[in-house]
Amino acid sequence: MQLQDFDPEQLDPGVAFRRRGFVGVMVLLVLAPAVALMADLHLRTGYDGWKLAHLAIFTVLFGLLAFGALQALLGFMLSRQGGDACRISTSVDWAEDRAPVRARTAVVMPICHEDAARVMAGVRVIYESLEADGRLPDFDFFVLSDSTDPNCWVAEEVAWAALVRELGATGRIFYRKRRVNTNKKAGNLADFCRRWGSHYRYMVVLDADSIMTGGAIVSLARLMERNPGVGLIQAIPRLVNGETVFARLQQFASRLYGPVFTAGINYWQLGEANYWGHNAIIRVAPFMRHCALPELPGAGPFGGRIMSHDYVEAALMRRAGWQVWLAADVEGSFEECPANLIDFAKRDRRWLQGNLQHARLVVAPGFHPVSRLHFALGIVSYLASPLWLAFLVLSTAIVWRYKATGLTPLPVDSFAEQLSWRFQTEAVLLLGLTLGLLFLPKILALLDLRSRPAEVAAFGGWSRLVGGILLETVLFTLLAPVLMLFHTKFILLTLLRRSVGWKTQRRGRDGASGWQESVSTHAGHTALGVIWLALAWWISPMLAAWMSPILAGFILSIPVSYFTGCIAPGLALKRAHFFATPEESDPPEELVRLEEHLSGRNRGAAPLPAEDAGLLEAVTDPYVNAIHLSQLRAKDDPLPANEVRFAVLRERLLREGPAALTSRDKLALMLDADSMSRLHRTLWAAPEAELAVGWRRALERHAADAMTR
Repeated sequence: MQLQDFDPEQLDPGVAFRRRGFVGVMVLLVLAPAVALMADLHLRTGYDGWKLAHLAIFTVLFGLLAFGALQALLGFMLSRQGGDACRISTSVDWAEDRAPVRARTAVVMPICHEDAARVMAGVRVIYESLEADGRLPDFDFFVLSDSTDPNCWVAEEVAWAALVRELGATGRIFYRKRRVNTNKKAGNLADFCRRWGSHYRYMVVLDADSIMTGGAIVSLARLMERNPGVGLIQAIPRLVNGETVFARLQQFASRLYGPVFTAGINYWQLGEANYWGHNAIIRVAPFMRHCALPELPGAGPFGGRIMSHDYVEAALMRRAGWQVWLAADVEGSFEECPANLIDFAKRDRRWLQGNLQHARLVVAPGFHPVSRLHFALGIVSYLASPLWLAFLVLSTAIVWRYKATGLTPLPVDSFAEQLSWRFQTEAVLLLGLTLGLLFLPKILALLDLRSRPAEVAAFGGWSRLVGGILLETVLFTLLAPVLMLFHTKFILLTLLRRSVGWKTQRRGRDGASGWQESVSTHAGHTALGVIWLALAWWISPMLAAWMSPILAGFILSIPVSYFTGCIAPGLALKRAHFFATPEESDPPEELVRLEEHLSGRNRGAAPLPAEDAGLLEAVTDPYVNAIHLSQLRAKDDPLPANEVRFAVLRERLLREGPAALTSRDKLALMLDADSMSRLHRTLWAAPEAELAVGWRRALERHAADAMTR
């Protein structure tokens, strides 16, 4: 990063207007000939309602394709010129400006039913990285839990206490478990801001699988200090630690094509960028003042509390006059990704429903036009799937109707008398234009790497790099149609007002594919592919050949989904340096330390804890009980009726065991400090004959563990 004397707050609005106008004009220039070709193809066989709908859908889909390819082209051209002059990173002289960042900053990690060991290992790595850079005194860490499963809850508390003890981080790393989990992650952050936000100028928001180097966090804080009119800066998280074929495929593609895309995105977004919910720094005061999420009118899934909060928070920040930037070239931001296609689709369903809610906000008053565009693009990114499916269905129907009539294309000139193109010529040109736009980002990414031989070597060399692109193209060609079916189904369920829960993403080896899950999930996709292929072949072998890449994705969905989600072939590719990335070939120290902290356990292979193990441990073990009590708030004036209820529940719990209580009652006891203290004392003082069998076994296990320590 080099200083180019750029001040985001002094950016001429005309620059943004001209850039966005240029992008729009270029998209139209690419779109127009394609639409003209498709329109002329239909003209040769006569227009009707089917073909008008087909042309309209084609226009939308091709426009999205052209927009994406153009962003890659712009990013490549900017890279060849040494980078965009209008980047927020150029507002700081990184070589000269080494003054300490004295602004108090909170590093916050909202979690819910995550692997406690992985969460605390990530916090440890970031903490140690800041400490090694000498920047630790200005940063505090908050693990903000919404877990309601007692096993997860207690595991988090114990892992947090161990981490604080090992690092000597008392008063530096905090853990908080919310009593009421209102509005999920957005509510979790809002609760943090209400309680502690006034103590901090900035907060760095992470996900449970996020890793950021100390240098990256300090760089973001320095950018905020240099630009007091900026409210939010989003770093680009690179995908790492993938072990399945699917995960390695994602991290390879995003790492290879990402730089040209993000440079192109920054070209037109400038100070109206978006927020992705994590790996970003936020100015706390305006966030608290302006970014409280409204509750949408009506019931779910379109009404109620906003699910995809990040887009809305960025738009609210911009509406209040604060800039939002994408820091495309700040290094040291990482995250993990879903390990298989099914988990990827489950995550997309949550995002899809949240994005569809934004339809109400596209026309809401006060938002910046680019914020409205972000809402619209987020919606269209998922609506593209049912549009694509409709395009394929219409294509099949049009060919069937054409064959049924026995007509041939009209022998008329195209566009003008000077262009006497045949029907087949136009079809081939249209196919070539489409494939050209699809492959353009891949070609540009390779061209962009020519000037960086060290990075080429980190990808495994030219042979593995090109081979990886070819294999990635084949696999994504097979996977994309299945995702199209998933998204179409999810949109239909949303329109039928079938809401989706916000379940925890399976991470690492826990997310490896299972054969039974693959069969049950994709059986319908396979049947649809077989039937559609037979129908297409009956209509026209040429139609079947044209649709074969898509129908192959349907038919092969079970083995492809299972294979790409397996660990063994992914590790084989890793040993062969296939789908390698620079972060894997030469990992940063933080990723190395994370792997070292996690290498002592077989990730994903440990058996699930027994039911009620967390409750048993929190009541039985004096150390765990003390940690748990330290996190609870004693009631100032308890209600007599509640005290009677808790007394009955405590007695029943000890005499009959945890199975005698409902999950709600067990959770209520764990949230009550007096009950947890009384349960612990009573358990250790009571005769064994008065205790349920489960408690006697828990005491025996504790005694055995104490003997081995």
